[in-house]
Amino acid sequence: MSFSTIMEQMSMGMFRSMSIFFLTLLFSLPLGLVIAFGRMSKNKIISGIISFLISILRGTPLMLQLMVVFYFPYYLFGMSIGNWRFPAIIVGFSINYAAYFAEIYRTGIEAIPVGQYEAAHILGYSKAQTFFKIIFPQVIKIIIPAMTNEIITLVKDTSLAFSLSYIEMFTVAQQIAARDTTFLPFVIAGIFYYVFNLLVSFIMRRVEKKLDYY
Repeated sequence: MSFSTIMEQMSMGMFRSMSIFFLTLLFSLPLGLVIAFGRMSKNKIISGIISFLISILRGTPLMLQLMVVFYFPYYLFGMSIGNWRFPAIIVGFSINYAAYFAEIYRTGIEAIPVGQYEAAHILGYSKAQTFFKIIFPQVIKIIIPAMTNEIITLVKDTSLAFSLSYIEMFTVAQQIAARDTTFLPFVIAGIFYYVFNLLVSFIMRRVEKKLDYY
């Protein structure tokens, strides 16, 4: 089979992998911030529950979490899960990565000196204004390296969607390789992941450079 034919067959898989990546970021980044607020809550019950859930999400395999999310509606409510496959993948990925992002956000927020909150209060800023206008921009600068590592991991983790029989790029590569007895699809898949991660690293470095105001 020619290179162009293999690329044509893998293109849909590449699109699906990229869809998982971008949708996961779209939902997990804001959700992670919400979870971080819960984790830092002064209410011990709320912070305790959130801490426990984060420990479960970070301490169990993503593949297992995807299966739980996918089969949960069927075993608990007897619902049909035929059309639930892709939404389950996005929900599973988003919740898992939100847990990691939450801890990154928390670390960045706690690194900001308390004096900045006090100064903002004296200047008449509300809590929301203080956070989003003064604290959050500094937090982003602090957490960019850690965020970059997680986002790069997400690019590679998209291949775990195969556990729910979702035909993403790596699954397509496996199918072509098994059918035509060729290693070329795996080479193409490896190049795709590598180039995608190079692009992610480049974008994150540009963001970090823009925030380098010191």
